[in-house]
Formats: sequence, structure tokens, C-alpha cells
Amino acid sequence: MSRDLSPEISALLKDPATLIPAVAQDIHSGEVLMLAYVNAQSLAATLATGHATYWSRSRNELWEKGATSGNTQIVHSIALDCDGDALLFKVEQSGPACHTGERSCFHRDIEIAR
Repeated sequence: MSRDLSPEISALLKDPATLIPAVAQDIHSGEVLMLAYVNAQSLAATLATGHATYWSRSRNELWEKGATSGNTQIVHSIALDCDGDALLFKVEQSGPACHTGERSCFHRDIEIAR
């Protein structure tokens, strides 16, 4: 399995040598589950396997979502934003997406004054 991006996909990215934010969204409900980062190697792994693979900034290594927790993400589609510097993964989430045990990492609301 190649861990290199094809030239066609690399050409779409604003800068394939940097970390790219990737939003994971539930394919069924549309709920935003989490934000993580990918690099060229983790994006290539995701494309090759269909399993969400990110770059762990804290551990400085590839991280296949659910490899240790069992809370996997099967990627159904990937969309690239208009600038080529952010990705949207539409995923089938197994178990909670957040390391805290919450379904979504976006479970803490901030009140807006009106």
C-alpha cells in the first residue's frame, strides 16, 4: 500500500507539505464530530484504506482513528474546500468520536450575548 499522495491529489492541495485541518462529519446525521489534522502521508493512508487516519500533533505520528479505542471512522467521502487548505471527511462513526467519551468533540457550548 502506497503512503504517497498521487500527483493529481497533491496538485489540489494548497500546500501538501503542511498539516491540513480535517473536519469529521457524521455521514447520516450531518453532526460535526471532530477536527483533526492530516499530512500527505495520513491522507494517503486514509485514501488507501478507507479508515480515517490523522497526524497526531502531540505524539508526532500517524494515528488511525479507533486503532486503540475501537471508536473507528469509516470514510465515505472526502471534500476539499475552495482554497485547498481544509478537508471534510464524511464518516461512519463507531462509538464516541471524542476522547472524553462524548459523541462529538463539540459538546461545550459558549453563550453568545444577544
